[in-house]
Amino acid sequence: MSRIKKKKMKNADVESFHGNEGWFYSETVKSHFLRPRNFWKKTDAKIKWNGMGMIGSPACGDVMRVWLYIDRKTEKIKKFKWQTFGCASAIASTSMLSVMATEKGGMVLDEAIRIKPQDIMDRLGGLPERKIHCSVLGDKALRAAVNDYFRRTKQYDRIKPEGNKIIDRVLNITDKDIEEAVKGGAKTLKKVQEITKVGLGDKNCITEAEQLIRFYMEKYYGKQS
Repeated sequence: MSRIKKKKMKNADVESFHGNEGWFYSETVKSHFLRPRNFWKKTDAKIKWNGMGMIGSPACGDVMRVWLYIDRKTEKIKKFKWQTFGCASAIASTSMLSVMATEKGGMVLDEAIRIKPQDIMDRLGGLPERKIHCSVLGDKALRAAVNDYFRRTKQYDRIKPEGNKIIDRVLNITDKDIEEAVKGGAKTLKKVQEITKVGLGDKNCITEAEQLIRFYMEKYYGKQS
């Protein structure tokens, strides 16, 4: 490695384990990483919320949770709390997303669900190319929380599933919804129903839902005895 490259690595904000690669972050990214906005703390346990979304798997550590409080009259996001286990880019991206969703009195739902990772990165002043994938969990968790709000308020026709196949056609529950529930620790049909409501709208889909639960259980937790 040349002396110039070594010097550049020393000035990098973060270096790889072997010191042969480094990442540079904007001042905005560093601000949101060091002082994350709207991060869920134990003292927030009594905060009122009416929409919760989770993306990822606690088993592998790549998980994001989002809690929203949505004003039912205006459909604006008044509170956005979150938790994640991730790198500086993941933390900064979600912190910025929480600001975007709640600033200026709160973003309306129809606008919030259209937020893309690129929108977040633009507000952050960019991310290293190798870290762009870290910005995609937040917007997915936000949309999951909005879908959860629609379920809680029985606005089933407004749910916009991100899965590949709709299992419960009455409540718009997808195979992805069931997968995320299992990854989150729901290991029985009853537990999955508590999270997704699958089969409560379309009872004819219960057999298929049970098959999916068994499939995802084996996929993430191994063959069950």
